[in-house]
Amino acid sequence: MKTVRLDITKDHCPMTFVKTKLELEKLEKGDILEVILKEGEPLENVPKTVIEQGNKVLEIKKLQDNIHMVIIERG
Repeated sequence: MKTVRLDITKDHCPMTFVKTKLELEKLEKGDILEVILKEGEPLENVPKTVIEQGNKVLEIKKLQDNIHMVIIERG
């Protein structure tokens, strides 16, 4: 099992999800992807969409005022 970190704080929807999806596709089932993103649309849409794609959101934690980390397990 490996853990990969992806920073999409400079990206906007729909690129936030596209980059997350592409990174998840490189991983094996059970691997972890830590996605660093901004509040608002990315924080609302990325977790919801990765769950719809069969992955699991393990945790969402606030890193700074506007920045969060979504920890995803590849399904």
